[in-house]
Amino acid sequence: MKTLNDFNFNKKKVLIRVDFNVPLNEDFQVTDTTRIKAAKPTIIKILEDGGSCILMSHLGRPKEKESEFSLKHIANKVSEIIGVQVQFVEDCINEKAENASKTLKSGQILLLENLRYYKEETQGDKDFAQKLSVLGDFYVNDAFGTAHRAHASTAVIAEFFDEKKCFGKLLEKEIYSINKVLKENNKPVTAIIGGAKVSSKITIIENILDPIDHLIIGGAMAFTFIKALGGKVGSSLVEDDKLELALHILKQAKQKNVQVHLPVDAVIADSFSENANTDQAAIDAIPDGWMGLDTGKETNTLFAGVIRESKTILWNGPVGVFEMKPFSHGTISMGIAIAEATKHGCFSLVGGGDSVAAVKQFGLENKVSYVSTGGGAMLEMLEGKTLPGIAAIEN
Repeated sequence: MKTLNDFNFNKKKVLIRVDFNVPLNEDFQVTDTTRIKAAKPTIIKILEDGGSCILMSHLGRPKEKESEFSLKHIANKVSEIIGVQVQFVEDCINEKAENASKTLKSGQILLLENLRYYKEETQGDKDFAQKLSVLGDFYVNDAFGTAHRAHASTAVIAEFFDEKKCFGKLLEKEIYSINKVLKENNKPVTAIIGGAKVSSKITIIENILDPIDHLIIGGAMAFTFIKALGGKVGSSLVEDDKLELALHILKQAKQKNVQVHLPVDAVIADSFSENANTDQAAIDAIPDGWMGLDTGKETNTLFAGVIRESKTILWNGPVGVFEMKPFSHGTISMGIAIAEATKHGCFSLVGGGDSVAAVKQFGLENKVSYVSTGGGAMLEMLEGKTLPGIAAIEN
């Protein structure tokens, strides 16, 4: 794997694909700087070597060239976080961008305008990629969040740099962390898969059964398994067309000697509301008209025990509706147990939008080993897929 540490960037103009697709408020202020901070180590390494950085990213999904999606809105915040004044150019190809890159000096940073102002970016257009490539003499991909897209700036552009390309520090960390789960096998390995639907997680579950020892299933998807096993789940969310699939997964897990842990009790409610009436019930005996919205106390103790004994943990998906306080306790308990295991030497990887939101919301972000920055990209790697943005650097 070719990384930044394999190169010296003295007097090099380095074209870096970053993921600055950050949320903005009504005043166009950045409300979450995580992705900008994640790119900082790569940028600093290049600047300290004596190189210059040309940053390219997308923001949102513009249909035309709407000003609300302009990267000019984030230039000052990037300058503040990196500690170097960032220059901004109102285009990403053609004369404006070329002139701005030509005059860039060592130690300076240039931010290009939104790549998706050009439909050729998402189309993976080769001519567009070539026009981007002339702006720098070295290419670095540090945008894990878009590595699963075969776009011009993430996959096609690498063709124009031969050996002058590598992974940035963020992308290197992401690959390393996922490989720790899938390939290094510091056992026992536990995967915690939550969320609403079995159908959205089936490929991940099937792909990770070989390296793992324990599979904890939580969230609404657990009720599909409980119903498939003959349990009564009341009005809980169930995929009735996936009952056979749930039984198939359990059978596969047994064949591979993977111990599956399902909830044994649940916090139930008479409506999907923060103000609903609540109670506790056995997971397979939920009364009609009631739905399970969180794991119960016995389940939280059971899951924490499995986590405590683990040496490697993957957490993808909450185990309850954590956004509503009455149904957040299971996810909080899970997060605290993972933090404790990490403190005692376990490697823990958290990924997927809702699990990342949960660890941030409950102040656990710095108490796990790694929080992935790319939901879709991480899920596709866990599914065993080759990501175009990664393959482009490796080939």
